[in-house]
Amino acid sequence: MVYIDNMNHPYGRMLMCHMIADTPNELLEMADKIGVARKWIQYPGTYREHFDICVSKKAKAIELGAVSVTMMQLGEILAKRPGSPFHKKQIKTQWYWTQRIKK
Repeated sequence: MVYIDNMNHPYGRMLMCHMIADTPNELLEMADKIGVARKWIQYPGTYREHFDICVSKKAKAIELGAVSVTMMQLGEILAKRPGSPFHKKQIKTQWYWTQRIKK
């Protein structure tokens, strides 16, 4: 699944947002389909791997099946990925609450 956030950050005369995916292949395939050069990938191979894309490319990606999410939802998706500093903390917190509820 490919996700695109609702950020509209000005960059020159463009408005930019983030595009991430569940897998590197999905991300690169969508980049190819919407005409974004692979060389523009940011943080490749990490939990933060993404493209910054302009809103016209966002519209095309959504037409091709990408899911529009908020910036907060995108952050939550990234936080759940292995390698994220929040990943282990989140698991520990979930364990704590499941143990507490059992009592």
